[in-house]
Amino acid sequence: MRRFLLQSFLYSLVFLLFVSCKTYKLTGVKPTPNSEKTVENLYFSSNEDYVYKCQMDIYKNHVSGILIIKKINETTHRVVLTSDFGNKLIDFEISKDNFTLNYVLPDLDKKIVINFLKDDFQQLLKQKYPVNESFENEKFKVYLSKIDKKTYYLFFNKENNLLNQIIYTKNNKEKIDFTFDAKKHIFADSLNLQHKDFKINIKLFQITETE
Repeated sequence: MRRFLLQSFLYSLVFLLFVSCKTYKLTGVKPTPNSEKTVENLYFSSNEDYVYKCQMDIYKNHVSGILIIKKINETTHRVVLTSDFGNKLIDFEISKDNFTLNYVLPDLDKKIVINFLKDDFQQLLKQKYPVNESFENEKFKVYLSKIDKKTYYLFFNKENNLLNQIIYTKNNKEKIDFTFDAKKHIFADSLNLQHKDFKINIKLFQITETE
């Protein structure tokens, strides 16, 4: 299964040579005055451990395990992925500008795999977003945030003000769709991470809830 996982990452790169990401366009909303200068994703902001059942689908291959995310200081998180039997697969520390690999299973010690995880978790664990424009519809407040060539659309539920979705684009192309299910601002009960340029989907389901 591990070898299948690695092959799938390699196949995904080949796939990119033939398929480009579609251009993303925000629809069904109306512009509103900017009432916020910044908005935040607080789901991984607690100092408690975030423990999830992790399911990854890479093309036709399915991999499952336990994912632990811990905030170790104001800028850095530690991420550990183990198998269902408790064997460590990868252990790294990550921030906006730094990445330290503490351990990786030899079968996973490939540059493409490491870069994939680094990029995904840097996007997932990003906390603060400057607001460039604001929109809304009946259900959501939507904030557009531009950072270099990257653009983020953050959807907050108007009833409970909880973050429901982040759409990450680069060069106007949709890259990743993060969808959250939550009951409180600091903890997502589940997360669905869907790549738009890879046939890769990562799902996280709550095991232990932070207070």
